[in-house]
Amino acid sequence: MALAVLLVASGCSSGPPRGAVRGNPVSPSPTNVAAIPTTTVPTSPTAGAASPSGPCTGAAPPDAVTHVVWIIMENRGLRQIDGSGSAPYINRLGRQCGVATDYSGVAHPSLPNYIALTSGSTQGITDDAEPAGHRLAVPSIFSLLGPGWRALAESMPTNCDRTTGGRYAARHNPAVYYTNIAAACAAQDVPLGPVPDLSARFTIITPDVCSDMHDCSTATGDRWLAGEVPQILGSAGYRSGSTVLFITWDENDSGGALVPTYVIAPSVPPATRSSQPFDHYSLLRTTEDLLGLRPLLGKAAAATDMSPAFHL
Repeated sequence: MALAVLLVASGCSSGPPRGAVRGNPVSPSPTNVAAIPTTTVPTSPTAGAASPSGPCTGAAPPDAVTHVVWIIMENRGLRQIDGSGSAPYINRLGRQCGVATDYSGVAHPSLPNYIALTSGSTQGITDDAEPAGHRLAVPSIFSLLGPGWRALAESMPTNCDRTTGGRYAARHNPAVYYTNIAAACAAQDVPLGPVPDLSARFTIITPDVCSDMHDCSTATGDRWLAGEVPQILGSAGYRSGSTVLFITWDENDSGGALVPTYVIAPSVPPATRSSQPFDHYSLLRTTEDLLGLRPLLGKAAAATDMSPAFHL
């Protein structure tokens, strides 16, 4: 099966979004027609840029993206990661692939960001309460995908665990909050193993509270990414060109809203840096467009698609 990989498209065509099944109409949705700020895409090799054999080469985008992967890290602002000597792996990946330099979280604390990312709204949540305190019977990317999603949560004791304990935080595992996908959650929200299972159309990977930089250092999280991401980039699905990986952070707790966000796919031109304004709703919109999902959820309907900026 071909794949697309959040290190969580439609372009200018007037046709259906990439990933939509041919012959099945897709309902129209709002589009953002504002002028796009500058995207820096090198036309010749630059220092630190990937070679043609790197993870991102600027190759032609595939006819269909069949797998999107998100990795969600914790509590860092853009300037705490971009250019930081404590994050050598992620900065090398940024030079090889793409960085969104004006990408914002949408709320504080953690939980409303995860719910916004997956449902298009914070659903009025303003805290980090356990799933028992927020029982959400609303549409989400999980309900749209049915059996076509998988959540991989590091240090989670049992499938779809709704209780925080040890290094596992339920608030970082959004699928456990949606009551209308309970049966799917029990089967598809599983502990992260030594090798990530990328067989679903959409995979969300949430490290534990040390690996995600929440309780541990930037360097610790960077080392975790250096061990996990190459497994995704080495997968047959990624090498086929139809997997897109996004790596983002839930919120900036150092002041402001900008968070680091990296876009990794074979079609991304090396060293792409986009200054176009994006946020978590943009990531949800982009993922829905890449996978041909409708309806667009909540504020994703009015959000800007990231695909043109990164040649997806």
